[in-house]
Amino acid sequence: MVGKREEVTKKMTPDGLFYGPLLAAVKTAVEFAAPKNYRPAMRAFLMMILLLGSLGSVFGAEPTTSTNDVKAVSAAKTGRILKLLPFLLDQHGQDSTSPSLFDRDAYQAQLRARIKLTNEVSGIRFDVQWKAARTTQLKIRVEARGVVADGTPKIKTFEAEGTAGFFSQWTKFTLTGDDYKKFGSLVAWHATLWNGNQLVSEQKSFLW
Repeated sequence: MVGKREEVTKKMTPDGLFYGPLLAAVKTAVEFAAPKNYRPAMRAFLMMILLLGSLGSVFGAEPTTSTNDVKAVSAAKTGRILKLLPFLLDQHGQDSTSPSLFDRDAYQAQLRARIKLTNEVSGIRFDVQWKAARTTQLKIRVEARGVVADGTPKIKTFEAEGTAGFFSQWTKFTLTGDDYKKFGSLVAWHATLWNGNQLVSEQKSFLW
């Protein structure tokens, strides 16, 4: 041990200064310093503080409910309009040539393309899908805007009472004959669901 320390003390810096005693003191302190076993205890203490803080934030925070959430819950309890589908009708009062939805969409595109060229279109039908509580008596209303050949705007309103069931319901409104000719081409629509004088839900087209 003494030989090693003497060898250390003989070491010199490039400037000719001895740094052996200082290095020996540092080495001795590193080798023989008593270890301090405080890190595990400190880590456990910090983790306990973080755990208590997170629990306090979870149980102490008050639940917040936005206005949109309140409206959504209210509509779900009474009823809502799910969708409205407008269909052109041919001379036989049909909106499709088969039960296939693909054929129906293709036939509707064909009727729309020929609506101003031929008399194949005899009317229009609005299919409204809605859902409400089973004990609720509601009113379904559809407002439709049309334009005749000379550019005059027209508006037509349909109403029907609906009794809710376990599943969603469909209510259909048809416009044919002279009323359809006076109405012109459909431009926009607006479907609403009413509970007495209170508006429950609505759906509308982009141009309404």
